[in-house]
Amino acid sequence: MRTVKAPVLIETRPLAGNLKEFQPITISLVNNTDLESVWDHMVRTYHYLGYHQMIGPRIKYLALYRDVPIAALSYNRAALKVGARDKYLGWDEEQKLKLLPHVINNNRFLILPWVKIRYLASHLLSRSLKLLLKDWPVIFGIEPYFVETFVDLNKYRGTCYRAANWCYLGETRGFAKEGKTFIYHGHKKAVYGYLLNKHFSNLIASIPRRCRTPKVQERVVNMQLAKADWYPELLNEVGLNAEQVPILGSMLNDFLDPFKECYRRNDQRRNGEIYIKGVLSDLDRKSIEPIALRYEVGVRGMQLFMENSPFDDVRMMHVYQHRLSSRVNDPEGMLNVDSTEFVKKGKHSVGVARQHCGRLGKTENCQSVVFMGYAGDRGYGLVNFQLFMPEKWFGKEYEPLRKKCCVPDDVIFKTKPELASELLNDAFNSGLFKAKWIGCDSLFGTSKTFLDSLPKECWYFADIHCPTLVWRDRPEVVLPEYRGRGPQPTKLKASFSPVSVSQIATDDSIPWERVILAEGSQGPIVADVKVLRVIECRDNLPGDDVWLYIRRFRDGKLKFSLSNAPANIPKEELHRAATLRWPIEQCFEETKDYLGMDHCEARSWNALHRHIMFVMIAHLFILEVRQHFKKNRGNRS
Repeated sequence: MRTVKAPVLIETRPLAGNLKEFQPITISLVNNTDLESVWDHMVRTYHYLGYHQMIGPRIKYLALYRDVPIAALSYNRAALKVGARDKYLGWDEEQKLKLLPHVINNNRFLILPWVKIRYLASHLLSRSLKLLLKDWPVIFGIEPYFVETFVDLNKYRGTCYRAANWCYLGETRGFAKEGKTFIYHGHKKAVYGYLLNKHFSNLIASIPRRCRTPKVQERVVNMQLAKADWYPELLNEVGLNAEQVPILGSMLNDFLDPFKECYRRNDQRRNGEIYIKGVLSDLDRKSIEPIALRYEVGVRGMQLFMENSPFDDVRMMHVYQHRLSSRVNDPEGMLNVDSTEFVKKGKHSVGVARQHCGRLGKTENCQSVVFMGYAGDRGYGLVNFQLFMPEKWFGKEYEPLRKKCCVPDDVIFKTKPELASELLNDAFNSGLFKAKWIGCDSLFGTSKTFLDSLPKECWYFADIHCPTLVWRDRPEVVLPEYRGRGPQPTKLKASFSPVSVSQIATDDSIPWERVILAEGSQGPIVADVKVLRVIECRDNLPGDDVWLYIRRFRDGKLKFSLSNAPANIPKEELHRAATLRWPIEQCFEETKDYLGMDHCEARSWNALHRHIMFVMIAHLFILEVRQHFKKNRGNRS
């Protein structure tokens, strides 16, 4: 075992520049040396995961510049279940059992925050792997064949691993082991791998696969899903069994048949159906290139199809809306408007800008799209959408980029509430979607202009911010008394001040009421609510009498909404309206997590709109699958 003289302390002097300026850099094995405590301290203090005692084989490396620690790495045994890795290696359980000890996990990689040396990360990764090939067999008697790592996508992009020629394998499913079970936490990570032994695939193949009959029905389902190329989690959520999965292919063909009239040529129809199948598949990235490669069609041909192939997009949207209407239309339903964002790295995709990203809760470089959804007792889905184009995109400096992204000449700047109003007017004029309610989030609910533009035959249920002002009792509107100094007052004023809705939420004189909002699949959905009549505040003057609806969640968070429903409406109707706001968020979750709506990597106007439209069509197919098998299960019972 090697030993290294320990530095006296960890220097925090900033180091910045090119890698060539900081040589020599040494990488030392610190297991059971004086430097191991330095490694532990660095990781415990500066790594976002902290330091936990590693069980089993592990190796710790410390990188030093002139005896000053600058980085720490560690490797230990690989995880047992990593779907993306296992799919990449192509081994079965028998093969994995024998070869998993030869797979190593890079479980920690830290560069101290004040060290800003270009290309240092990829340099250390490459050098540490060379040391790993020598040290691991000597210490543990096992030759490493493959190394893996996990990258938290909320914090990092995996750039250094790609620069060091690591291969992107996919993403984790968002589960973590807790005791003997796996608990879903939702924090998916990218999986990267590096082949240390070029003959590893031959070693896998040399171990015979054991043919065996699955003992658990779930295994049969997974095998069928994989064979059929469907996204497993999506179809498991629908609740299909092994016998039902094979008929999905014919169901999809029948489902897509009405859309063929929108294409001019057979090659267009083929590409369109392939793209829809691609977003329904188990691909990690649902964009043009991965879909084309999976189904062995030309990448360039698919790009041209998405960007400028002359099929009838408008007609396709009409076919889609008519079919969605036939599935979900409900006179008691709700039309919902909301926006969602797609995070982007670059600045050249259509409509991209630094703007508020609702999913991240902060300003980020992203695209923002305004959607209109529909929800009723028969189901839910997305009706239509408009890409929000930030105002700066219409300045002279953006003119070259607008042309490059093929933005239509008739597109002008419109606010999100204006886009939402257009979507609603189109829906009402079509006559396809009957609705009793219009729902919206706080971006639209705080826009008086938007609320005033809504159809009078519907009531709105609009989310608002916690500082929103209202009156419990209607004040008088008076002209302030002239006090003899200055000009005489001419502006009307309320006789007393309004209060914020957050103050009403904390007012103990108004009790919380525990109610059942709806019957969920896992039992009643219960919430604490306050429902009362208030007077809205408009320009510091009293407006209409409206309902204030406050919900308190289990974590103590509050949600505030206003509704112009009549005073005599049963409160149960308001509870139902509150639940009808949820499905559009469910649509966003399903279309992003299952169907890759935010995976579009093309930059043009047409390509983005067609990607979203194909995702919406795929989502409608899932709705029909749900309804079909739910109906059949009901008939059998």
